[in-house]
Amino acid sequence: MNFEAFITCAITGAGDTTARSEKVPVTPEAIAESALGAARAGAAIVHIHVRDPQTGKGGRDPKLFKEVVDRIRASGENVVLNLTAGMGGDLVLGGDESPLPYSREGTDMAGASERLRHVEELLPEICTLDMGTMNFAAGGDYVMTNTPAMLRAMARKVQSWGVRPELEVFDTGHLVLAKELIAEGLIDDPPLIQLCMGIPYGAPDDINTLMALVGRLPANAIFSAFSIGRMQLAYAAMAVLAGGNVRVGLEDNLYLSRGRLATNADLVARAVTILEAMNVRVLGPDEVRAKLRLKQPVG
Repeated sequence: MNFEAFITCAITGAGDTTARSEKVPVTPEAIAESALGAARAGAAIVHIHVRDPQTGKGGRDPKLFKEVVDRIRASGENVVLNLTAGMGGDLVLGGDESPLPYSREGTDMAGASERLRHVEELLPEICTLDMGTMNFAAGGDYVMTNTPAMLRAMARKVQSWGVRPELEVFDTGHLVLAKELIAEGLIDDPPLIQLCMGIPYGAPDDINTLMALVGRLPANAIFSAFSIGRMQLAYAAMAVLAGGNVRVGLEDNLYLSRGRLATNADLVARAVTILEAMNVRVLGPDEVRAKLRLKQPVG
């Protein structure tokens, strides 16, 4: 049991959720405002994706990240910034009989430097690294692509900039690579790991699977755990019972309760209520910086 936990809010993600809820922020201004609302509600960390303001689809334009980050920083709100580096690994194959050539629609493959351009320019305290390749929730011929060589290159770069990687683990094999990167000195202590549960073709969100992953964590790891959809808020309790920290947000779940659409601030506030009812103290951003030994990024 973790009696002192922090909350991360994943603000918008890249999935096709904007048509399902008008509360999912799309423009840089809306993403920044939603992140600030989450911080005021109790999130110590905000996890940022950006979207194309015209289409609403997930993007990785550094200019969009810059506008979001500049707005958050200019607000004076004390919050830890965590930028995704997961974009640029999207591969859509050409079909079951002709996988190659791959489909140009939906495929977005980029090198390590390009995938991290916004991180290098903006130097957040944290950025995410997805710890493996997997068939993702989109189904069909889509593959989330993250090779060991790519991840080693990305880990070297973010380490050199003083940015802490959050290692996103979607299944047990991803912990194998995470431990290799740690053993190779590419991840500074303490390693920060996010257990991503309930995503189709990844680890299911049942208790036994969660605890199997927790049991395989590096001994000195600090971890969070979340599940998507209706299990998100239940995982606010589950994560701390397992010894971890909490993630909520519209990237992973759109609802506060059945039929009631949520804002990010709503989800954070509900997580705070759950944790405080369990006598868990919710950590603030400066306490998280100390706990994670976050560095002032080089720049």
